[in-house]
Amino acid sequence: MDAAGPLAGLAVVELAGLAPAPFATTVLADLGADVVRVDRAKAGFDVLSFPHDPLSRARRWIGVDTKAPAGRDIVLRLIDEADVLVEGFRPGVTERLGIGPDVCLGRNPRLVYGRITGWGQDGPLAQTAGHDINYIGLAGALEPIGRVGERPVPPLNLIGDFGGGGLLLAMGVLAALVERASSGRGQVVDASMVDGSALLTAGMHGLRNIGLWNKGRGANMLDGGAPFYDTYETSDGRYVAVGAIEERFWGDLLKVLEIDPDAVAGRLDPERWPAVREKLAAVLRTRTRDEWTERAAGTDACLTAVLTPEEAAEHPHNVARGTFVELDGHRQPAPAPKFGRTPAGTPATPHEPRSDTTAVLLSLGYSAEDIDRLRADGVIA
Repeated sequence: MDAAGPLAGLAVVELAGLAPAPFATTVLADLGADVVRVDRAKAGFDVLSFPHDPLSRARRWIGVDTKAPAGRDIVLRLIDEADVLVEGFRPGVTERLGIGPDVCLGRNPRLVYGRITGWGQDGPLAQTAGHDINYIGLAGALEPIGRVGERPVPPLNLIGDFGGGGLLLAMGVLAALVERASSGRGQVVDASMVDGSALLTAGMHGLRNIGLWNKGRGANMLDGGAPFYDTYETSDGRYVAVGAIEERFWGDLLKVLEIDPDAVAGRLDPERWPAVREKLAAVLRTRTRDEWTERAAGTDACLTAVLTPEEAAEHPHNVARGTFVELDGHRQPAPAPKFGRTPAGTPATPHEPRSDTTAVLLSLGYSAEDIDRLRADGVIA
């Protein structure tokens, strides 16, 4: 078996950025790609680097002043040998730096040029500043999240930055690589967090189209409106998640909770939801979270603990699956998904910022004297 992962041999250049771009390259690096991150030449206040960051693992890291002609040439030499470039700047930035798609694909026609922005490369908002909360708001992904009568709740930055952004960029890059295998040509992948976040709401739109998502925020089946799909507080101030949608799972849940089915009749009738919820909430407040999850173990009640991130790493199921790994004594999510023949293995720990500059330049054919001169001129770290 090849323990390097299914993307072993794939060369990726990452232009350092925030959240979605490094997440996309982390996904690629976890699966075996050789990623070189290109950061600024001079260290300083840098939100892109901190110790034990999963978004910095499993890649080499160089520092280059891309605004200097000699720095641009270094990046272009990297791109000449690369399969993929990933960047997350506003539209037009890499073009102004002289490393835009036309230049890079002109030198390396097989290059897949992955771009991730909030609004996309074009459109009226393309040059406007924003963050995850703005993108998912415009995509229609934020408004439905929250309780009845309350304001929308930001779902961390999981939908825009990571799910609709970085993960879909990685998927787009891989799709372009599959197409390249037949055409022999690279292309630009334009990933927008608005586009991707909207795509993640496809299931909600499907339910809306058939009339099953026709109420306001927090009043539908999958948004906490239904009593059989919600979280409940337990006697110790912690929470359990209940997802007993199907009738037989609902039956198992009532057995675990020792509730008479007649006491919660009409569970599919939204008019009955408040009364059913009140009954479930009262019963679930009588025991601790762990007592309830122990009682539900081995059943199909769809009742599980709501774990903190720290607790999740210790859960027996996650331990058995290797869902989390420990790097330098710090836990973080493991590569996913799993592969039967080419497993990804444990990712390499993050390198010190810009610490691979000399080694990478030597591999590109620069001499020690060239490197000393570039460093003296402030072109490289």
